[in-house]
Amino acid sequence: MDAFIRFANQTQGRDRLFRATQYACVLLRHVLEPKAGNEAVVLKIKNLESSVSAGRKWFRLGNVVHAVQATEQSIRATDPVPRLCLTLANLNRVVYFICDTVLWVRNVGLAAGIDKEKWQVRAARHYYYFLLLSLVRDVYEISLHMGREMCGKAKRATPSPQNALVYSVADEETEWLQSFLLLVFRTLRRHPPLLLDTVKNFCDILIPLDQLGIYKSNPGIIGLGGLISSVAGIVTVMYPHMRLRAR
Repeated sequence: MDAFIRFANQTQGRDRLFRATQYACVLLRHVLEPKAGNEAVVLKIKNLESSVSAGRKWFRLGNVVHAVQATEQSIRATDPVPRLCLTLANLNRVVYFICDTVLWVRNVGLAAGIDKEKWQVRAARHYYYFLLLSLVRDVYEISLHMGREMCGKAKRATPSPQNALVYSVADEETEWLQSFLLLVFRTLRRHPPLLLDTVKNFCDILIPLDQLGIYKSNPGIIGLGGLISSVAGIVTVMYPHMRLRAR
């Protein structure tokens, strides 16, 4: 209960909750729309989705400052690869929030002359770059932990030369993919913050991929991915130790 109270008192927590509601509406609408007799329910879901989306705009107005602070923190990371990836990612995130603010100004009628479609494409492009660089950082972290896992396993195992030869041949011919996937699974299971960050970024990147036309997805996939990433975000806000930190 204390964790939920802390979560609800944070702007990021309320934004994550609104975001989860928004994409749950997208998913429900995709499921219910093809079925006859659900017109009234679908209309209510659309209205709720629109209201939640509008509410999220207010929560995101100050996110430019948070993104700038995150950029400053990423510059101080000791590992050069996460430092480069996170710094570039957060710079793109800053530009994304600037574009998002411009779109908000356009939507509320303060500057009707703004080209909405052009700014939407700009926002989607920088959001895509942010998520892509974040995923590169995740892959790098996974590879580091996999290397340590393999070294630890090699130190613990003392196979005979005959067994090592048999395992090597079997691994190369039939079991290399299974062994690799098992190693990835064990690595992510032992590092929950890395698992959450990877799942969140992977699900989120489907949104700009669809908006930019790079990889088109149906609303059901977008809604499900957005809902999963939102739940992962809620967990990291409620439990800060589950957030992936820059080393």
